[in-house]
Amino acid sequence: MPVVGHSALQQMVAGIYAAKGLAAPDASVVSRHQVEANLVGHDSHGVLLTAQYVRQIDAGEINVTAELEIEAESRGTAVFGGNWGFGYVMTEKAMAVLADKAREVGMASGVIRYQGHMGRLGGYADAAARAGLIALMTADSGRGPKAVAPFGGRTSRLGTNPICIAVPAGAYPPVVLDMATSSVAVGKLALARARGEQVAEGLILDKGGNPTTSPVDYFAGGTILPLGGAQGYKGFGLSFIVEILSGLLTGLGYGVAADGRHNDGSFIALFDVRQFRALADFRRDVDELIDYIHASPLAPGAAEVLYPGELEARTLASRREAGIPVEEATWAVLTGLAEGLGVPLPSAR
Repeated sequence: MPVVGHSALQQMVAGIYAAKGLAAPDASVVSRHQVEANLVGHDSHGVLLTAQYVRQIDAGEINVTAELEIEAESRGTAVFGGNWGFGYVMTEKAMAVLADKAREVGMASGVIRYQGHMGRLGGYADAAARAGLIALMTADSGRGPKAVAPFGGRTSRLGTNPICIAVPAGAYPPVVLDMATSSVAVGKLALARARGEQVAEGLILDKGGNPTTSPVDYFAGGTILPLGGAQGYKGFGLSFIVEILSGLLTGLGYGVAADGRHNDGSFIALFDVRQFRALADFRRDVDELIDYIHASPLAPGAAEVLYPGELEARTLASRREAGIPVEEATWAVLTGLAEGLGVPLPSAR
């Protein structure tokens, strides 16, 4: 499996998008979020998605010249229209607007509609937490194709509907809970398929509603179970609420539109810790809570206790130093795209 330095990988991916007409600053934003997903170990949301985005650009489903529009706002709220631009670009701009509002009035919330895939929520929320804000984000695929069966059902009615909460810490990296409300993300199934791997039991059903461990069965008309698998009523409940916040509150609606166009809807809420208590004191208390959790006696077979986001922070440090492993199938697609567009290739280690 090729291993590529993160800077070189990002430069190649940004070059692909620039060659497809995306402005250089926006190409940098999209490629940075993708490569950061690889850096923290979420390869399903990384450069694997580049070919999909290029296809969407070619099909006119992503508008490379789109600008973020504020459709309505108050001191503490905003409704954003993404005009079918890259979700990464629209979301990063919307987060900046909401962060300013949160610092002014203490908390701010907003929704984004009609944008392309926004990728891993943890990247945006982590940045907000490092700036002293608590971030809560949810997202769904609007009226694009669905992937997850409701609890008790066997056909897809919901998206993977992620929810993310990030909290500032002090000496430690921010606390980042970033999770799909499904038992597995679609991207992780795509990654397993690309690697020729099976997945764990209790995650997916085939098109007949039968349990399977083959990601190929999912892509052949199967469905994903909600978080918790056969006992997924809690995951389904969370997913249902995310659908309301990111699908109904945004005005996108539910179900699948006739054109099946993916249009990420997102709900974002930011809270300025300084409006509640001294930020330094809060950061200290979060660190002390982490220390307290770390000191827990270990369960049989466990090596250590980690807080949410700690594994990702460790993986990021390791991959920054050692490089990012890219599966052969993805590397072949990426290099093929780059060569076809005249983008220089990085050398694999």
